[in-house]
Amino acid sequence: MLHCIKFVCFLSLTFASLFFCTTIWVCCLLSSMSVFRSGLLVLTSPLSKLSLRLVPILTSAARLVQDTLYIHLQPGLSLTGSAQPRSTYVPATSEVYSLINKLYADAGIHRHLDVRVLLTNILNQGTSPPVLGSVQNLSQPPEVVLTDFETRDGGQSNPVKQRLERYATSCYSCRPNLISVLLYPEYELESNDGELSPQQEASVKEEPLQSYSDVVVAGTFDRLHNGHKILLSVSCMLAENRLLVGVSDKDLLENKLLKELILPFEQRVTQLSEFLVDIKPSLLYDIFPLFDYFGPSITDSDLKCIVVSKETLKGGLAVNKKRVENGLPELTIHTIQLATDPQRARYEEEKISSSSMRCRLLGTLLRPPRKGLFPPPHLYVIGLTGGSGSGKSSIAQHLVRLGAFHVDLDHLGHDIYMPGGPVFEQVVEAFGTDILKEDGTINRQALGAKVFGDQEQLKTLNSIMWPVMAQMAKEKIEEAAAQGKSVCVLDGAVLLEAGWTDLVNEVWTVIIPEDEAIRRIVTRDGISEEVARLRLQSQMPNTQRVKQSHVVLCTMWEPEVTRELTEKAWALLQKRLKAK
Repeated sequence: MLHCIKFVCFLSLTFASLFFCTTIWVCCLLSSMSVFRSGLLVLTSPLSKLSLRLVPILTSAARLVQDTLYIHLQPGLSLTGSAQPRSTYVPATSEVYSLINKLYADAGIHRHLDVRVLLTNILNQGTSPPVLGSVQNLSQPPEVVLTDFETRDGGQSNPVKQRLERYATSCYSCRPNLISVLLYPEYELESNDGELSPQQEASVKEEPLQSYSDVVVAGTFDRLHNGHKILLSVSCMLAENRLLVGVSDKDLLENKLLKELILPFEQRVTQLSEFLVDIKPSLLYDIFPLFDYFGPSITDSDLKCIVVSKETLKGGLAVNKKRVENGLPELTIHTIQLATDPQRARYEEEKISSSSMRCRLLGTLLRPPRKGLFPPPHLYVIGLTGGSGSGKSSIAQHLVRLGAFHVDLDHLGHDIYMPGGPVFEQVVEAFGTDILKEDGTINRQALGAKVFGDQEQLKTLNSIMWPVMAQMAKEKIEEAAAQGKSVCVLDGAVLLEAGWTDLVNEVWTVIIPEDEAIRRIVTRDGISEEVARLRLQSQMPNTQRVKQSHVVLCTMWEPEVTRELTEKAWALLQKRLKAK
């Protein structure tokens, strides 16, 4: 009897040690495993538990997946037993609807992840369920399949992983040599092992989600973010046959914040199409450019429903008013809640938005640096430019305080007009002595009047000045190198127009909305709004500057924000220099 007791105690200690070792092994596996570019996350927890578990599950997945994370909902799926599990339909209910919205909202803290919740097996009310079985192609075939399914011993069971791999490849196109990982997230639940409280259970509605044959939705869809994905996923869940998607363009973009950073229409449509076909390939997608606030939504008689957010509800009501005027029935208006941004800066919107995404591009490297043809190897030259009133000077001052050597090309341009200067005689000869003041110096206002609006005269003046200024800029850059500086800022309003980009490694452009630039110019120079507007129109537009820029900055907010953005750009530059 004593021997039996000892043997039982030995087994208990052995299993406890084995479980402890297995847990440690799983943690080591997750921390040491290489990061995959794309992954498929199969969620098997019951819906009643899953909502509370999303944050730790996503955190675990985000450690292993670098870019695209597809999510497949299959509550109740078992990866144990002798039979190979198969995908089944999940009814599109209010609970599933809320879960998908929460999933995208919770994923917001993992900015590197492009999360895509697959709706292939989410069956809406008006659709006859075809037999699942065909393999769906994905734009980014997963390299790893992950799951929240847990084995009793908390380990990476080979039979379970094999069933998971076979399940994944039976549903979706995956990379060869697919890797499988059982996640063991650290759930921090208050009670009931993830069960909802009675109050929470009462608030969960499992009502079927109303669906419609043809649905319409519209937006800018610039750099698809999780707010867009909620809007589009809801639209796909509501649509039975066709989803009509309007993409704002041209005049509808004019009042957008940082409109210069909005992706071209074709690029936005490509990203949008890829996402939609990924999440629900069975729908017919009709994507069109939207040049006004209505488009075909007020003329298409097949449409039944329009999906809007709270802020665009007025637009949905206006669509229905126009439809009635056109003799068409009103559309059902489905309004979604706006998702809040958990990591927004103080100058960004509270909701997840494209404008906030564009704000986050400020100060970052938008394209690879160029190899300057002139700068010495140990000196890095930044070309700083921007239109009148852009706040370029304030950015330059911040960069000087951070340690940059500053070359003011605009100031050099003023100096070379002086008598005895390198261009004085050429300018007088080309434009006449009537541009001289009584003291013999060039009257820059009189000279400006001669070239303003006359492209040939302006071209003549630039052909005289720009080569001389380029040579002076080279001398200043050499001076910075002699002083042992690591960064030189070449600050010039006409940097791009003059073709001085061969002197720099990166072009940094400062932009500001036109109305704000006009206000600043009027206040600073004491001129009329009309004159200020004409001055801006004579300069290179911001959109053209941004196309040639590596880094973009904006000074439209408080001076503290300008300083923060400049310091952000400087810090990122220092990282690039260290990596050289």
